[in-house]
Amino acid sequence: MLQGIASGLLGQRSFEGGTATAGLGLGIHFLIAFTAAAVFYAASRKFSSLTQHAVVSGLLYGIVVYIFMYWVVMPLAFPTAHHSMSRDVTAVIIHIILIGLPISLVVHRFSNGKLAEA
Repeated sequence: MLQGIASGLLGQRSFEGGTATAGLGLGIHFLIAFTAAAVFYAASRKFSSLTQHAVVSGLLYGIVVYIFMYWVVMPLAFPTAHHSMSRDVTAVIIHIILIGLPISLVVHRFSNGKLAEA
């Protein structure tokens, strides 16, 4: 899977690179996740309702991240990839629960918590 992520940059060569290209894929994956969190954080500084309604914002942000990744990034990196209903439903649920919601809850916690006051 990690070499598959790296193949967005390296093409088929990534599957011959062993742990080096898997490491590159892991780095790319974390860069994407960090970028998603940074975008939400920056938006929450402009729109305070994102932190005031963290759960709803997180659920919606998960959908936004899914749309961006699967309808913009993936077609650019993998032009021959196809959508399927079961894969898309699973991906939306994963992005809502494991990406959008945690990002919004962490930003909410540290925007309104003790660290924000220091």
